[in-house]
Amino acid sequence: MSAEATNSVTPGPMPGAVSGPVTPTAPRRKARPRIDLRRLGRAALLGPAARDRLPDAISHVVDAHRAHHPDADLEPLRRAYVLAESSHRGQMRKSGEPYITHPLAVTLILAELGAETTTLTASLLHDTVEDTDVTLDQVGEQFGEEVRYLVDGVTKLEKVDYGAAAEPETFRKMLVATGNDVRVMSIKLADRLHNMRTLGVMRPEKQERIAKVTQDVLIPLAERLGVQALKTELEDLVFAILRPEEYEHTRELIVRNAARADDPLAEVADEVRTVLREADIPAEVLIRPRHFVSVHRVSRKRGRLRGSDFGRLLVLVNEDADCYGVLGELHTCMTPVVSEFKDFIAVPKFNLYQSLHTAVAREDGQVVEVLIRTHQMHKVAEAGVVALGNPYAPAPDDPADGERVDPTRPGWLSRLLDWQEAAPDPDHFWSTLREDLAQDREITVFRPDGGTLGLPDGATCVDAAYAQYGEDAHACLGARVNGRLATLSTVLKDGDTVQLLMGQDPASEPSREWLEHAQTPAARIAIQRWLAAHPAQAEAQRTDVEEDRRAEERTAARRSATGETSDPDGPAPEQAAVRPAGGNVLTDRPGATVRLAGCCTPVRPDEITGFAVRGGAVTVHRVECAAVARMKDGGRTDVGVRWGDATECRVTLVAESFVRPHLLADLTEAMALEGAEIVSATVEPPTQQQVRHTYTVQLPDAAHLPALMRAMRNVAGVYDVTRAQPQTQGA
Repeated sequence: MSAEATNSVTPGPMPGAVSGPVTPTAPRRKARPRIDLRRLGRAALLGPAARDRLPDAISHVVDAHRAHHPDADLEPLRRAYVLAESSHRGQMRKSGEPYITHPLAVTLILAELGAETTTLTASLLHDTVEDTDVTLDQVGEQFGEEVRYLVDGVTKLEKVDYGAAAEPETFRKMLVATGNDVRVMSIKLADRLHNMRTLGVMRPEKQERIAKVTQDVLIPLAERLGVQALKTELEDLVFAILRPEEYEHTRELIVRNAARADDPLAEVADEVRTVLREADIPAEVLIRPRHFVSVHRVSRKRGRLRGSDFGRLLVLVNEDADCYGVLGELHTCMTPVVSEFKDFIAVPKFNLYQSLHTAVAREDGQVVEVLIRTHQMHKVAEAGVVALGNPYAPAPDDPADGERVDPTRPGWLSRLLDWQEAAPDPDHFWSTLREDLAQDREITVFRPDGGTLGLPDGATCVDAAYAQYGEDAHACLGARVNGRLATLSTVLKDGDTVQLLMGQDPASEPSREWLEHAQTPAARIAIQRWLAAHPAQAEAQRTDVEEDRRAEERTAARRSATGETSDPDGPAPEQAAVRPAGGNVLTDRPGATVRLAGCCTPVRPDEITGFAVRGGAVTVHRVECAAVARMKDGGRTDVGVRWGDATECRVTLVAESFVRPHLLADLTEAMALEGAEIVSATVEPPTQQQVRHTYTVQLPDAAHLPALMRAMRNVAGVYDVTRAQPQTQGA
């Protein structure tokens, strides 16, 4: 039974009940009814009403509903109330109140938010299937398939069938239903809000358990659906239960500030009204008191609070263009705090929120935050998807603000639905759901084809790969972020452009190390599932990772002892390349042994020069090699050299690649197929999932070099192949 709470709407708080938040009174707009979720009087339960007459008990609901939908058909509400009241008759809440007061209160919450008739009808019936003899088929027969679906979506699974898994599996069922109709979650959020309001007579441990689930799951869901009016009150109620001492301290701060004779917010509000009136911009300027949790956060951030910290100004206008007009006037006539400006109109938040945020400074140093939005934006900011009415009805002729985001399947919900199917058990689903919802900020990254990916803040290229390709992302080799090569561990920022580099091998393996960089459940579950299905490869990867780390430690120790650079973009170690014979080079010193310098490995048609070294040999360098400048600065005289007629050449190539199994074998095979003879090779220890290979190869003809380099680049995982670069001067 969902009647776990008692009805605390009787005058005065009950013993142990959560006290309602105290906030300064804000001016009320006359043109539109203000959303006030705390106005819940006891429902008048009178006798049976005439068949064609609305029962007095739902008069509050009807009044709130008509304020948003004056032409709504109220007959479904009448029939739903009659069925709900008769079905729940005799059932009582733990306070002794008739149970029907609960669905009435939940429905009033939704009506005040602007929910349409179908949602309200389902809300009145939301506990009938769970707690009475009414069946889903009966609901469908009397009220249609939409109402049936919504009631089914919020109906709990029985503990007798699911045991300890009942709660997580109920939420899984509810989320899947929400994926098809977001109104399911709207009803659940209103249901939880009323239960939280009336939690006072429950045992403290039960209060804490319910509050914790509300904090971890329901509040983030309210935020993601944009229902700020529900979210903020839920936050305050949870705050009072889980952190009572801090709640009481914050309450005292708010009460003390409300008793102040001077109010800087009111003074700035008057200034803003004057500025806008003189600019001939029609606008309402209201004071928006901060709720308890918001005041608490500000106090922790700023320490001692000043009057302007207890609220913000809200400026409501009629048109989008007026928002920017207001902004211009405020920044011209008052002192703006430029760092506080944010434009959520041009770039709405993922939960439909739109507004301009700015701040102005007073002469006494107090800073007043200002929110600027249209009336429609404000409605959506308060009620989120609930304010959209029926999101599945044909679009009206007048486009709504919500068209910028598809309310029927937000990106975060699509991601959640994708990974929940793969969660191996209820406990894993429950813990992963809480982790996912804890990531309360979303970023948008762009694909090269113009598409977008919605990801949680802190997501990496690994997450982008699995968001775009699902389990095919196992073949991902790397990425380009804003045109630059990046490892899969790269953390993405809002607005980045991400091109994922995919291999062609269908048997590609994800790396165990990717788990360290995966932030989304979709990525983690896909990788873990592959590792569980391929234990032998997973164990081999684990061994390889440990060996690579030991090699890195040995390399770091050697470099530390010798002073060798660890710059991954620097040249390959000197000992990596042999000094090849220079039989293809003629010199002005007859009989002298000619060797091609290993630092720059010149090949035809490079411009070359030579220097005599000990033993009478001549070392040939490319003219741009830094060693040439150093030897000339040291007084060394160059020796004339030129290319001979032979076409054979020896060259050092550097291949940079992402780490993957069998890469070395594939690369050397590609080189052999091009007729290259590998004289020497060095593979540096991997760093950041990247590895550098240095090869000195003998080619039968220098003309084959471009084809060889192309073949090496075509090997999956290799992202660049270059000639060994001459060391820069001073290196």
